[in-house]
Amino acid sequence: MIHCSAPNTADLTKRTYNRPHTMFLDIIFLIAGLVLILAGANYMTDGSAALAKRFGMSDFLIGLTIVAMMTSAPELVVSVTSALNASSEMAIGNIVGSNIFNILVIIGITALIRPIAVTRGVLINEIPLVILSSVALLVMGCAPYLDGGPMVLTRVDGIILLLFFIVFMRHTFASAKSAPSNDPVASSASGFKPTPLWKAILITLGGLAGLVLGGQWFVEGASGLARAIGWSEGLIGLTILAAGTSLPELATSIVSATKGFSGIALGNVIGSNIFNIFFVLGCTATVTPLSFGGIGIPDLSVLLLASILFWVFGWFYRRRTITRPEGAILVILYIAYMTYLYLNLPA
Repeated sequence: MIHCSAPNTADLTKRTYNRPHTMFLDIIFLIAGLVLILAGANYMTDGSAALAKRFGMSDFLIGLTIVAMMTSAPELVVSVTSALNASSEMAIGNIVGSNIFNILVIIGITALIRPIAVTRGVLINEIPLVILSSVALLVMGCAPYLDGGPMVLTRVDGIILLLFFIVFMRHTFASAKSAPSNDPVASSASGFKPTPLWKAILITLGGLAGLVLGGQWFVEGASGLARAIGWSEGLIGLTILAAGTSLPELATSIVSATKGFSGIALGNVIGSNIFNIFFVLGCTATVTPLSFGGIGIPDLSVLLLASILFWVFGWFYRRRTITRPEGAILVILYIAYMTYLYLNLPA
């Protein structure tokens, strides 16, 4: 026999009482996550620089590969988890928003702290791959849309993105062998003291643990607050999750720039953006097709525009240097994009 009863007044009172408590915990997670991220970034920078010196690898190569993959771990975890939980819009929004954040905010703020020297090889080889990844995502997303269907990343698209990633990694290590040792970006740690291998690995892994755990706490707190004010999954992905999962890249790049390792900061952003689209979205779409949902052509166009500006600013004004005024322009463009999203919030 099924019993129907009126809502329990005590339960309603308990829910009302727990809501501020939950928001308080979200704020605690935000603060604790940020502290862990900053501490982890500091240790990871030191450990990565030590590894670069010991193995003869350039700061740029370390940033482009090891640091980029480590700091993109939150994006990978969040995107795969979101897709498996049928929140593909959040997964794609996270990657698109993170890549926009990486270029406009991280490169912008890093350049404001210290102008970023960019070698000719990076402008010819690596940054065009960032543009290519943005173009690939735009084309793959728009292809079904042009045929009258919804924007979606299929499993075939995911496999193609993974193939792009394999080509990128092969190209990276092949070109690293011919990189000159006196490159101002490739080797900026001339005064770095040798560190025992075990200690460098331990420091790097400890920093990674802080970054991943801090990123999880930050995202959990931020997502809780965002949902409390009724934002969509796509908007959460483009803003809160994107900024939260990109905090490792931001913290690592800022700390690297202040310590004089500009190569790590530059390589970190380039590697993270390529890794996010080719590997993270490639893996996620291969597991399950991803619907773009509310992530539309304007958002993908902003990502493509940011990628092109990244390349243009490296070539012009002060040749092969991203200057402080250019960094300010990038940050202002991100504020303008956030304003656009805010003005287009659903009523």
